[in-house]
Amino acid sequence: MDTLHDTLNRYVDDGTVPGAVGLVARGDDVEVVAVGSVDTDGSAPMARDSLFRIASLTKPVTAAAVMMLVEEGTLALDAPVERWLPELAEPVVVRTPQSPVDDVVPVVRPITVEDLLSSRTGWGFPDDFSLPAVQALFEVQKDGRDLRDWPDPDTWLRLLAEVPLLHQPGDAWLYGTSSDLQGILVARVSGRTLPDFLAERIFAPLGMTDTGFAASTRQGHQLTSSYTRAPDGALVLADARDGAWTHVPRFHSGGGGLVSTADDLLAFARMLLAGGEGNGRRLLDPASVRRMTTDHLTPEQRGTATLFLEGEGWGYGGQVDVSTRAPWNVPGRYGWVGGTGTTAHLVPATTRSAATTTTMTTILLTQVAMDSPTPTPVMRSFWACAAAGRP
Repeated sequence: MDTLHDTLNRYVDDGTVPGAVGLVARGDDVEVVAVGSVDTDGSAPMARDSLFRIASLTKPVTAAAVMMLVEEGTLALDAPVERWLPELAEPVVVRTPQSPVDDVVPVVRPITVEDLLSSRTGWGFPDDFSLPAVQALFEVQKDGRDLRDWPDPDTWLRLLAEVPLLHQPGDAWLYGTSSDLQGILVARVSGRTLPDFLAERIFAPLGMTDTGFAASTRQGHQLTSSYTRAPDGALVLADARDGAWTHVPRFHSGGGGLVSTADDLLAFARMLLAGGEGNGRRLLDPASVRRMTTDHLTPEQRGTATLFLEGEGWGYGGQVDVSTRAPWNVPGRYGWVGGTGTTAHLVPATTRSAATTTTMTTILLTQVAMDSPTPTPVMRSFWACAAAGRP
């Protein structure tokens, strides 16, 4: 096995990514490696505090915000969301997943808060993108890695309500849409914007000073450029260091809107690993953290979501491993990947081998977008290196 530095540097040398930041924490022992540059021009070296568009690593943060409101009693897991999201009071469902969008039936029960948290609302992306209801959803649930052309949350919700559900609420796990619904729910229930709620209730208490819905003027030098990959393999600039992500967009995406750093994500992970306490503050009860990091899917639901989950489970806002099919898969491992080329996972001490009593956190930040929901080679190499315990 290569060392962590060698592993990441290999992907910089072959042009896969301009740069990367990798963090592996085993208990209090933290190793951070920064390799390459913040952009393809090499205008600045990558650094430990470099700022990345973390995309779907936003999802666990939003789920934590929902659980805060549940703990306060302003939300209940079994409560129908139509009380706060009246646009969703009368959704319809396609008769079968293959049915056209005008062949619909009523829902058998309302969509609940728990449906949003477990991504079983009936809206979202399955393994088959060609289904008529999924094609209709694509018109509303656009690429969450680029939020510039998304409307404001109220308009987005009205448009979503016109799209039929693919499955009855609670019946199937579907990716993506539920986390953005969570973000709107947090804003409406709290009476705050989602950026303000997260800043006041999560980021400030945990000392996550570099996390938000845009890079501030103070952070401009930290922001990396982001890229997509052309069919010929060339990197194509998606957003420059002084581009769109220096301004908060109209849509505050609970599913993918944040920028952050490796150390800020570590602070959030440590809060979860400590049962909801971080930086000397209690943000969540241990029971809420357990619900977030416990698989809520049935075997059948996991089996129909292999494109995204690869047979693993889902908690609230993140994947929960249920197998040991790869060296990095440990039952109870919780986290997710971001479509902009990011990953963050935590492994509680109780889920690791009997020989260790330490927790583990792995965070990888790159600037090149994923081509599909399948984790990239650099992600898998990073996970393998971390699992092997190589410094």
